[in-house]
Amino acid sequence: MNFDETDKKLLLFLQEDSKQTTKELSYKLGLSVTAVYERIKKLENSGVISKYVALLDKHKVSRDFIVLCHVKLTQHKKEYVLQFEREIMNLHEVTECFHVSGDYDYILKIGVKDMEDYRNFMLSKLTTLQHIASTHSSFMISEVKNTTSIVL
Repeated sequence: MNFDETDKKLLLFLQEDSKQTTKELSYKLGLSVTAVYERIKKLENSGVISKYVALLDKHKVSRDFIVLCHVKLTQHKKEYVLQFEREIMNLHEVTECFHVSGDYDYILKIGVKDMEDYRNFMLSKLTTLQHIASTHSSFMISEVKNTTSIVL
């Protein structure tokens, strides 16, 4: 899909704050309210805007102990891969999961309360999944950049 400069600005504004009214956006973009509404609908209908969400402050909800966990499966059989991916979807502590190339098969981003909470997660949830050969965990020291915004 091709985006003109107005679409790009509109998408940036919506990513910064999707609760802005079409009236507020029309003022920022120099367009009519109807024109902004139609552009937003076009972006939604085409799937460019897939959904609107509320971003939580992980410190205020006690999920600020962030772990990147590398997971290696015992084998790369299709059934093992699909089963792991199905099971990982049910672990609410896992906020992101990437199937990757290299020494490990997956990288998980996990948010928990503290080290004890992570230990409990590992013992009672992650290591109970079938076909995991090994894991390697790294713990966040500080967050340098965290954005959901995509600039076109």
